[in-house]
Amino acid sequence: MSLSPDQQFHDLIKKSSHPLVLLTPYPSRDDIATALALSLFIERLGKSVTLAADRIDVSLETLAFITHPKEVLPALSGARDFVLSFNTSYNKVLGVRTAQEGDEYRIYLTPEKGTIDPRDFSFIPAHYRFDVAIIIGAPDKEHLGKIFEDNPDIFYEVPLINIDTSSQNELFGQINLVDITASSKSEILTELLERTVPTFITESIAEALLAGIMSATESFQKKNTTPKALKAAAELIGHGADQQKIVRALYRTEPLPLLKLWGRALSHIQWDEKYKLILAPISLEDLVQSRAHTHDLSLVLEKIRGSFSLATTFVVFFQESPIAIRGLLKCQNTEMLQKIHLALPESEIQGDILVFPIAATSLEIATSHIQSCLIPLLEQTEN
Repeated sequence: MSLSPDQQFHDLIKKSSHPLVLLTPYPSRDDIATALALSLFIERLGKSVTLAADRIDVSLETLAFITHPKEVLPALSGARDFVLSFNTSYNKVLGVRTAQEGDEYRIYLTPEKGTIDPRDFSFIPAHYRFDVAIIIGAPDKEHLGKIFEDNPDIFYEVPLINIDTSSQNELFGQINLVDITASSKSEILTELLERTVPTFITESIAEALLAGIMSATESFQKKNTTPKALKAAAELIGHGADQQKIVRALYRTEPLPLLKLWGRALSHIQWDEKYKLILAPISLEDLVQSRAHTHDLSLVLEKIRGSFSLATTFVVFFQESPIAIRGLLKCQNTEMLQKIHLALPESEIQGDILVFPIAATSLEIATSHIQSCLIPLLEQTEN
């Protein structure tokens, strides 16, 4: 009898020595919470775990109240060793020393006999230090951004566990924990742990998972709040998660610069009722005066989306420099997000956000450019 995905997941994690947990750039709070909970669970099993993603240090700030794993990396530096092998059958090595000389790292060998034959050398890639990769919230491997671009081999040399709720997921893992009816990735992981190892759900793990479910459902107010989501939340509270603490952390302790930037964005909002489109231009002055950072913009976008229930498409666009403008876009409909992605050159889906450059030198020109690109697509939806 073949093993269920739950059993496969449990067996693979149990046999591993160093799992790797990966997120997309600009992950949602749900994605981050799921990754934190999973990392804490793996540490609870007595194993080393690494959590990695582009700009992960920025992303973690949104859930600073949750316990973080010991190793969190913005890139997979030192992911594998390479072996320089020397055949000593005919010529022993008496000594080895190394030295950094400018941009070169040199290895000096002292042979027993005269010279060294280059044919006695070989260069061998060793195994990765990670023996399983768990990918959260990515429809495919490419959406991991630079993590995938810089380390493509690891995704073909270690087994992959794929956790997602998107109907666009390509089921690229050896184990695919994809449930399009789930409210969140945190709900998927909660149900998995409850079915397999409920006694291993600590208070910290439960709080991370409950924070993820509450973020994804906006405190159980969104339409994705299903009976399963409520049941999972109740189970997590039973494991010690403090719902009121999570509410205070998620909704009452926003950094002042973020709140100032959100206020400035609201003052610039352009609402197209016909196409249910929200545009929010943000200038360099807005960023400077609010003392916010560009990494706050994904949170501003999420706050705008939560404040305008009638809208279906939301765009925040900002001046990276006097001659460069970038947009962040969210849709209520994932199919529309994919259509817009295909229509916008150089755009990239990062989590549930579409990031794209805008060929414009001012926010006014950028506004016209975005409208000319999006309105024809939104008209198709209207028709």
